[in-house]
Amino acid sequence: MASSLLRFRRFSTRLLVIVLSLLAAALLSTYLLVTRANQANAIAHIESRLAGDVKVFWASIDFRKRFFVEGAKVVSRDWPIRTLYLQPQLDLKTLRTTMESYAARLNAPVFATFDVDGAMLATTNDRLTNESCGPFRHLIKKADENGWEQNSDFGYLEGKLQVLIVVPLYAPEPNIIGWFGIAFPIDDRFARDLKETTQTEVSFTSGLTEETKRVLATTLPRDLARQVADQAPAELKSGGQVMVTNLGAERYVTLYAPLELLAEDPARITLQRSLEAELAPARRLEQTMLFILLAALIAASLIALAVARGVSQPLQHLADHTKLVAAGDYTRRLELPREDEIGQLATAFNHMTTGLAERDRVRDLLGKVVSPEIATQLLHSDLKLGGEEREVTILFCDLRDFTSFSERLAPTEVLALLNRYLDRMSSIIEQHGGVIDKYIGDAIMALFGAPVASAEAPARALAAARNMADSLHDMNSELAAEGKLTLAFGIGINTARVVAGNMGSHTRLNYTVIGDGVNLASRLETMTKDPAHRTSIIISEATARAAGEESKLRPLGAVTVKGKTEAVQVFAVDNQPRPWPTRPLARPPTQPPYPS
Repeated sequence: MASSLLRFRRFSTRLLVIVLSLLAAALLSTYLLVTRANQANAIAHIESRLAGDVKVFWASIDFRKRFFVEGAKVVSRDWPIRTLYLQPQLDLKTLRTTMESYAARLNAPVFATFDVDGAMLATTNDRLTNESCGPFRHLIKKADENGWEQNSDFGYLEGKLQVLIVVPLYAPEPNIIGWFGIAFPIDDRFARDLKETTQTEVSFTSGLTEETKRVLATTLPRDLARQVADQAPAELKSGGQVMVTNLGAERYVTLYAPLELLAEDPARITLQRSLEAELAPARRLEQTMLFILLAALIAASLIALAVARGVSQPLQHLADHTKLVAAGDYTRRLELPREDEIGQLATAFNHMTTGLAERDRVRDLLGKVVSPEIATQLLHSDLKLGGEEREVTILFCDLRDFTSFSERLAPTEVLALLNRYLDRMSSIIEQHGGVIDKYIGDAIMALFGAPVASAEAPARALAAARNMADSLHDMNSELAAEGKLTLAFGIGINTARVVAGNMGSHTRLNYTVIGDGVNLASRLETMTKDPAHRTSIIISEATARAAGEESKLRPLGAVTVKGKTEAVQVFAVDNQPRPWPTRPLARPPTQPPYPS
């Protein structure tokens, strides 16, 4: 769209189109946000109602369970049924007749009796066999093992979802001589009764695969109920899952809740409410809002047109005067008697033309003293990169075995300890007049005598190194008291003539030093890792001589460091506290880090 706007030659047209496009986008976004908010609120409201509907379902199940349990308990205390069970030879025909009488009194769809082992003795349903009564036997076994007065659960009888209940028969209590089994179906009638109470579409489905999915009971047409079964998620949380589903041409907010069964094919209850019906009042409000937004867009279009014309005309004058300036005419003035931004632009334009005329006069004047090319370079000169040669003392400090040390701690602990260490060392360096050039991981590069020259730079660097060793010793004492790992470092110091100045690019500068003396300081720090030197601070002869402490230091002789062909005299600084070993305090070292 932006590329098409650029095809308009007039600025006023482009401005108008841009303003209207942005306004239309804002109004459309507002409308969409409102509609989405309405939909989200509707879904949330339906979810809340569905959660209540689930509670109604479970309350209905519990009510029926309690009714049949209490009825079965009354029957269990009836003397005729006890007499039948206690006879040496059980009269099954009489038992069947008695059971039919009890089932009629309780209005129980299925009423059966079982012996203490769970074998069926009699039932009011001729289609039930001892083999098909496995769910009852499962409940009886579970109740007997746990000492329950009754037990109930969902299960299948004859392929139909039922609520199963078992109640013991005592003669006398607590002696169990048999069990009553009662079942009532979860069928279309049950679903319709639940819908009348909740005003919610109700379905009961089972199965996880296309072959096993089936509709057990529903208030919907069977083709739509099949869609409900097909859209059911394979796994459900114990509290259920809410989804927005399509049934035919209408959207529903659907709650799938699992029903725990007796080691059988899983089943679920599905409760649905129409999203479109919930949104109907909001849709009318959205239509009214849409008309208002369209009216606002038309009014804004008229205002934007007037503003565009008010802006484009002065800009056209500015464009005309700019062409004259480009042709070398600096005498024209742009007269726009306005105090707004356009008026300020006209004033700035007039100042610019005055400045351009002045620049031409300066260039003409310089051209009389130097060549025109030099004059142009002077007028467009930039800050140059580079530096100067000077004598600087460089200090390198690096922690020992910090990589393996950091592997034993969490990253946050490593960072906290490193910051604690660097803060101490950096403060000491700055107190002695040093400048931190850079941090290289756990290493520090510091300069003495740059950027401000100082004759005391070597002595200051040496004093800083000693104080750093003292501070590390104190820090290790603190770490030991805290039960933490301790640290050790190495320091190398060299004094040499190097190039100091701004390095980098024209847009990004860095003050640093370069030269062979910098590399030597780094190599001296590396030498402290050799246990044969028995020190954590090694300085060059140049530094020792400049600091006036050659006689106070322990000479290590002439050494050849990596990258140099000539041997260098180096010295060890021994009058610093010996650093703590980089090991846990719970496991003290068998020997000091620097043997005497």
